[in-house]
Amino acid sequence: MRTLNFHHLHYFWTVAKEGHLTRAAQKLNVSQSALSSQIKQLEGQLGHDLFHRQGRALLLTDVGHLVLEYAESIFNLGSELLSVMESGEQHRVQQLRVGAVATLSRNFQENFLRPVIGQNNVTLALKSSNFDDLLEQLRVHKLDLVLSNRPVPLDSTTPWRCKRIAQQGVCLVGPNTSALNALRFPQDLGKTKVILPGPESEIRTQFDLYCEQHALTVSPYAEVDDMAMLRLLARDSGAVAVIPEVVVQDEIQAGLLKNYATLETVTESFYAITAKRHVELPILKTLFNLLG
Repeated sequence: MRTLNFHHLHYFWTVAKEGHLTRAAQKLNVSQSALSSQIKQLEGQLGHDLFHRQGRALLLTDVGHLVLEYAESIFNLGSELLSVMESGEQHRVQQLRVGAVATLSRNFQENFLRPVIGQNNVTLALKSSNFDDLLEQLRVHKLDLVLSNRPVPLDSTTPWRCKRIAQQGVCLVGPNTSALNALRFPQDLGKTKVILPGPESEIRTQFDLYCEQHALTVSPYAEVDDMAMLRLLARDSGAVAVIPEVVVQDEIQAGLLKNYATLETVTESFYAITAKRHVELPILKTLFNLLG
């Protein structure tokens, strides 16, 4: 009975992910000749070439693509096994590891996690980073969940599960002053300082379209990608901010800021992204069931 050499398979998997023998050898801390020899042995065992060269790059053959899909499943399952053992899922206390894109509202994150915050049988590990980095950590089961304001693209090798968990209205928010109260919004946006999300933001794209449809001319006083900074500027600059109300919910409730208008066609969607697992996390089921 033939048995697969998983050491060789891991070398193949790394080369396929890197697309380059030199980078893969550096990552694995082995010589290029040793790495090439291991790949040749795997190809001999499988009876098929897995790569063909194009210049200095290594490209997968059709069989190589098939083997990569199996390798992804095998090593992701191994990562999940380690994750289960490390996170305490088999014990009474569970660890929930959540990643959130750096631009996501902290208030939204807290509202989403509120049902499990403070529970004695749950510990939380929260990480903020860019979207691609978080997906990679989710893929290898270093995270259990990613919260994002954009959906994940489909990936044939990684069966992401992406659920829209909320949609928030975007508002014109500013300090509650007599000068701003004397204006009509959104018609008078051009008469005051305006803080906008950055040009790469989906909110900004929708807002620009809204202005075009309503013949509004707005010159931004500031453009801010980070919602935490946008919240601070909305509170302290005296300008009107284009911002989801959830971001400044505490300031509005305290009377520091006022919602002057809701932009009916401008919204922000929030997504919960998970990777397919052999063992589903009960705590995630609880959170999703509460969302309905």
